[in-house]
Amino acid sequence: MFDEHATTYDQTWRAMAPLRDALQLVIDNVFARLPDDATVLCVGAGTGAEILYFAERHPGWRFTAVEPSGPMLDVFREKSRAHGIASRCVFHHGFLETLPDGAPFDAATSLLVSQFVTDPAQRQAFFRSIAQRLRSGGWFASADLACDMTSDAGKRLLDVWFEMMSVAPEMRERAKGLYGAQVAVVPPDAVGDLIREGGFDDPVRCFQSGLIHAWFARQSLEA
Repeated sequence: MFDEHATTYDQTWRAMAPLRDALQLVIDNVFARLPDDATVLCVGAGTGAEILYFAERHPGWRFTAVEPSGPMLDVFREKSRAHGIASRCVFHHGFLETLPDGAPFDAATSLLVSQFVTDPAQRQAFFRSIAQRLRSGGWFASADLACDMTSDAGKRLLDVWFEMMSVAPEMRERAKGLYGAQVAVVPPDAVGDLIREGGFDDPVRCFQSGLIHAWFARQSLEA
């Protein structure tokens, strides 16, 4: 899906840009304690929105973009050249487990990525694979769609979300089914538990807009 829509991805989601910008603003402040020469791992970097945002504000930061979709990564590579930050980026086409070992990162992001790992054990392992690449105490920011779709409040929130996403009323039941099967939309507390069990201290929920929730935590794996 991402391969097919890479060239139109940014245009398709332009209407949601205010949510993205607000999320990036919060994460930028989460990362306020990072050193001026921080190294940041971006898992599922897509077309590079968060890297472009952080790179503009922190000229000494360096980034490793991990993205399994080659066309999406190509779009970001072109953007990075246009914005003059390509020399500060490592572009890795593949999944995180194929990234060569190197010095631990100061921070990592995973924005709207882990929701596509539908098996809870594999999702926990995904978070652990990120924790293992961070220095001790390194910062992690994660965002995913989350909702208790069985509760009355969750159902009402879904209605607002579908309205925002312009999902036609007759398609909403099908969309709910996809959220249960192809996208792991689970209650926010369940996501927080998976992050903690993946090698982080107690995650702090720092953002919500519609179904998008975000957390930050620090790496807590023993050496």
